[in-house]
Amino acid sequence: MENSYHQTTRRNFLNQLGLAAAGMTTGNTALATTQYDSGIPRNSVPDRTSDNSAKRVIMISLDGICVEGFQKAHAPSLKGMMSQGAFSLDTRVVMPSVTLPNWTSHLTGSGPEQHGVFNNNWTPANSSYPAVRRDEDGYYPSVFQALKKCQPSCKTAFYYNWKPLAYPFNEKYLDEIKYLANDAYASNYHQAFQFVKKHPTVVFLYSVHTDHAGHKYGWMSREYLQSIEEADQQIGIFFQKLRQEDLFNDTHFLFLTDHGGIGKGHGGTSAAEMIVPWGISGPGIKRNFLISEPNNTTNTAPMLLHLFGGKPLPEWTGKVIESVFPS
Repeated sequence: MENSYHQTTRRNFLNQLGLAAAGMTTGNTALATTQYDSGIPRNSVPDRTSDNSAKRVIMISLDGICVEGFQKAHAPSLKGMMSQGAFSLDTRVVMPSVTLPNWTSHLTGSGPEQHGVFNNNWTPANSSYPAVRRDEDGYYPSVFQALKKCQPSCKTAFYYNWKPLAYPFNEKYLDEIKYLANDAYASNYHQAFQFVKKHPTVVFLYSVHTDHAGHKYGWMSREYLQSIEEADQQIGIFFQKLRQEDLFNDTHFLFLTDHGGIGKGHGGTSAAEMIVPWGISGPGIKRNFLISEPNNTTNTAPMLLHLFGGKPLPEWTGKVIESVFPS
């Protein structure tokens, strides 16, 4: 039986997501004035391909996004993407609620007890807890590695601006990797756009500047909200470029974050730190759908692999969220 929330009006649905603040409305004109920002024209999402293989998947990944911050920020691109797909405002992160363990969990379908990354100081050479499995180079198998076996023609890219983020992943399974220093991120969106012209592709597109704003000014400060809004502007430009090249409607998007925050920090077990937004949109994904079943950052990799017709690796603990697909 569906959660009663699913039976509410579109207005209540958008209010829950925080889209009222983004100026989106109900009725026949919904999203009409925000198509450039949201990047998603209504009724344009095609059916899922019959061979159960995605054309491209792009992970829009912002560090340190709490639920309240996501709801209050003026972020029509992200909110438009999530409203046109399936989303959760109750996704749990793994413990500890810090950056490297959780992004590793997103991209390996497993918690720290499996992949062995427990803190932000982890490196392959500085690992006190062994992963349950390692590849020939000593890395816990990531979604990029699994994809290369499932879809050998798939091209993978990893764009980031926090140097330790790439340490847990075997780079030989990445066709392109680019690091920007000093919180720079805008040029990575341009680089990603050039890359996704290839087919099929999987892109991890990440920025840490939102987390740094939280640490410097405080979660829910004006500066923190502005950091989300600034990222959303770049995301909107990126979406528009994809639409102009006819690369948008058949792309799957995931919106990911790793933890929230409280005061000027995170790492604890409060709801503000441990509960985050998560979303998926694209061909064959239910539209305007609230995910009511329990969700976790470990589910990201199995979901992505499922889009390409693959199954989670035996050592992964994450699962496919079946409710987001039409029955």
